[in-house]
Amino acid sequence: MLLVELRRTAVVKLDVDDDAHQLLQETIDRFKQAAQMVVNDGWNGTEDGYIVTSKTELHDRTYDTVREATNELNADLVCAARNRAADALDSCAEKRKDGKNPSKPQFTSDSIVYNLNAITYYDEYATLATVNGRIEAEYVLPDEDVPPTIYLSDDWKKREATLQHRDGDYYLHIAVVKETDDEPEDAENGTVLGVDLNVDGHLVVTSTGAFLGNADYLNHKRREYEKRRGQMQQTGTRSAHLTIKSLGGRFANWSEDYLHRISKALVQEALAHECTHIAFENLEHIRERISNASKFQQWIFRCIQEYTEYKAAEYGIAVEKIAPQYTSQRCSHVDCSFTHKENRDGDEFSCLECGREYHANYNAAKNIARKLLQHWHKSGAGGASSHLALKSGSLNVNGVYTPTTT
Repeated sequence: MLLVELRRTAVVKLDVDDDAHQLLQETIDRFKQAAQMVVNDGWNGTEDGYIVTSKTELHDRTYDTVREATNELNADLVCAARNRAADALDSCAEKRKDGKNPSKPQFTSDSIVYNLNAITYYDEYATLATVNGRIEAEYVLPDEDVPPTIYLSDDWKKREATLQHRDGDYYLHIAVVKETDDEPEDAENGTVLGVDLNVDGHLVVTSTGAFLGNADYLNHKRREYEKRRGQMQQTGTRSAHLTIKSLGGRFANWSEDYLHRISKALVQEALAHECTHIAFENLEHIRERISNASKFQQWIFRCIQEYTEYKAAEYGIAVEKIAPQYTSQRCSHVDCSFTHKENRDGDEFSCLECGREYHANYNAAKNIARKLLQHWHKSGAGGASSHLALKSGSLNVNGVYTPTTT
C-alpha cells in the first residue's frame, strides 16, 4: 500500500481573557525584539563584511545577550526567533550573491513561532508559553466537521504553530500531518517533481534531470572533521577541548549552509518547471532501502526534506512523502515498467526487457513521481490530468507526453 504524508495548516481563532491577551502581546513584542537583535548581529557580520546566516553561529553569538535583554523570554521562543532571523538573513545573503542590495530585515508583523516545547495541544484548547508562564487559549471552532475542526482530530498529528495577532484577535496557524492512502485534496492538475536522495555521488537527482550536491564531498568533509577531532581528543588538553568545540561548530555551520543551498536549488528547479508538488521517498523507507546509510547521511536526508518543505511552502508548492517499492529497480519508461534487481548496477540502469539505459538515480526520481501520480489516478484524485515533470516537458499517468512550450 502506498502511503502519502499529507500536510495541512489548521487556522484556529483563540478565545483568551484580557490578562492572557496582554501577555500574548508582550510575548510577541519580545519575540520581535529577539529576532531583530539576532538580525542586527548577523547583519553586521564579520570583519570581512559577510552576513552571518548560520543558525549555530548566530546562536553562539546572541543567545545569552538576547535572553537577558528580553527578560528571560522562553528559551524555545528565543531559538524560534533566531531561526526566523537566520532565514531572513539567508535570503539577504542570496540576494547579495545575485548582485542585489537588500535592506536589513525589520520585524514588524505581530506573529510568533511555537515549537512543541512551547505549546501543548488539548482537545478544546492549547497552552502557550508567554513572558510570564503559560496561558490557556480556547479554540473557537465551527460546529460542522470541516476545517479547521477536522484537522484537530486524533487523525492528524499536530506540529509547530505560528501565532498571529490581527484585528484585535489571536489566531493559531497549526501545522498538521497525516499518513494516508486516501486521495490528496489538491492533486487535480498537479505537476510533480520526483526526487531521489543518495548516499554517494549526487545528493539529489530530480525527474527533470537536475543533479544537485555532492554526497562524496560531504562525506569527505565529515571524515576530515572526525580525524581532526580524534587527534585533538588524544591530546586531552583544555586547548584541544576548545579546538574540538570550534571545529564542530564550523563543520555544523558549513554543512547546514551547504544543505540550505541544495534545498533552495531544488525548489528553484520545481519553480522552473511549474511544479505544484515535490515527491520524496519517506525517510523510514529510504533507511530500509539504503542499508549502508550512516546516521550522518540520514541527517542529511532529513535536513534536505525539511529545508525544502518550508522553502517550497513559500511558493505554494506541496511536499509529499511516499513509500514506493522498487523505484530503483523498475524501468521508468511508460511503455515498459519492467522490474528486476539486475536492471541496476551502481549509477547505471539498463533495462533487461527493453534495453533502455538511464542514470540510475534519474530513473528512480521519475519512478518516485510516477508512483504519486498513479496513486492519485487510482484514488480518483485527478491523476489522469496531473503530470510528471521531465527535462523538456511532462508526462501524464497514461504516458501522454507534453513538450515544454517556449
